[in-house]
Amino acid sequence: MYGYQDFGLYIDGGWGPSAGRGTKAVLDPATEEVLGQIPDATAADLDRALAAAEKGFAAWRRVQPWERAAKLRKISELIRERIEPLARLMSVETGKPLAEARAEWGATADQFEWYAEETKRIYGQTIEGRQPDVRLSVIYQPVGVVAAFAAWNFPALLPARKIAAALAAGCSIIVKPAGEAPGSCMGIVQACHDARLPAGAVNLVTGNSRKIAEHLIGSSIVRKVSLTGSVPVGKEILRLAADGVKKVSMELGGHAPVLVFEDADVAKAAEACAAAKFRNCGQVCISPSRFYVHENVYDGFSKRFVEMAQGLKLGRGCDDGVTMGPLANARGLESTKALVADAVERGAELLTGGRAPSGFNRGFFYEPTVLGRVPDEARIMIEEPFAPVAPIATFKEFDDVVERANSLPFGLAGYVFSKNLRTATLAAEAIEVGMVGVNEVLLAAAEAPFGGIKESGMGREGGALGIRDYLEAKYIKTRL
Repeated sequence: MYGYQDFGLYIDGGWGPSAGRGTKAVLDPATEEVLGQIPDATAADLDRALAAAEKGFAAWRRVQPWERAAKLRKISELIRERIEPLARLMSVETGKPLAEARAEWGATADQFEWYAEETKRIYGQTIEGRQPDVRLSVIYQPVGVVAAFAAWNFPALLPARKIAAALAAGCSIIVKPAGEAPGSCMGIVQACHDARLPAGAVNLVTGNSRKIAEHLIGSSIVRKVSLTGSVPVGKEILRLAADGVKKVSMELGGHAPVLVFEDADVAKAAEACAAAKFRNCGQVCISPSRFYVHENVYDGFSKRFVEMAQGLKLGRGCDDGVTMGPLANARGLESTKALVADAVERGAELLTGGRAPSGFNRGFFYEPTVLGRVPDEARIMIEEPFAPVAPIATFKEFDDVVERANSLPFGLAGYVFSKNLRTATLAAEAIEVGMVGVNEVLLAAAEAPFGGIKESGMGREGGALGIRDYLEAKYIKTRL
């Protein structure tokens, strides 16, 4: 299995330590023990990365689309060859079960395979001129050097969406993975290295997130910023990018409403929702997280949901049979406890869970928890719960539940369960989100656009739209 000692900062085609030799510890969330050390980048390191990316952009943008495609496809192939050791590294640093880690690495490889094809399909446009001797055209060119910041909950897939799209467009990139789980992104960068990308096309830095963001975004070399993170961090990134009028795309999380109508297949809906809710210990930005269930089917839905929760096996992600690991860090555990306590205090029913599991003296574990008849004013119905807690409320009328679903500033994902085509269609169109699952909870795919509206972000990752955020349109008018 890879270890942090195999990597470091990746600048100008090579791995190395920080210029200041400073390091930061990475913890195992299941044991709270130190897994290893990663470099704490200095200003000098960041300047080297900027210079390398500027040079890398000049070289990479000249690589023709078919050759770029071959490189991206090679990265995908290398990742697939290395899934087992990479999955074990991811499982250790995030706590997620091995099956989930393997699936994420498969999706990561998909990103590079998809964009290997998209790089050959950056189409321009020809417009008929008003005079016979005038030609009008639009071409697309890479935006330039990209600074990318990824979150820890999907430590391979999130940076892959940015790296693959940027490279496909002809951009170079400096990626900063989350300090809680940096090894997975390092594994991607090693695959880029082994695919023989030009030096500087991809660079990786680790360390203090705020200092790195301020330094990179403050540089005139960076022309595009991509972030996956929290709403407060996204707003700060926007402020930093505004000074240089830089192109920005971001996915900032959400609080996905689930509308379960009276005519839904209640058992299947509960099973699908529970599996999605407790995936990655509830730490998924599109996780179904506010359950509005028609009052006539509430009992059946909540009963099956509780059965699913009680059937999960907690433990270290790489241990046999484990289906749910720990939360990523101590602050996540404390936040989870506070949200549950607040909901119960406000009248919610504790249907299962609601405490740290017995037999776990270390690690950030929390029982899969289901809350029933949760009032709308409970914090867990208002704040994004990155936690293995499912709050269930009831509703009677269509218009009422849509209004409640749209009441928050978030707008990333939403879900609708109904056998009635009219109900499902109207609900999917009415809820204010960037992505909707109808009788389905698995939304993310390399070929589909991923992103939200309102305070859940701007721009899209994945699909044919994903490459557009790394391109600039240029209009050319020629008089013959």
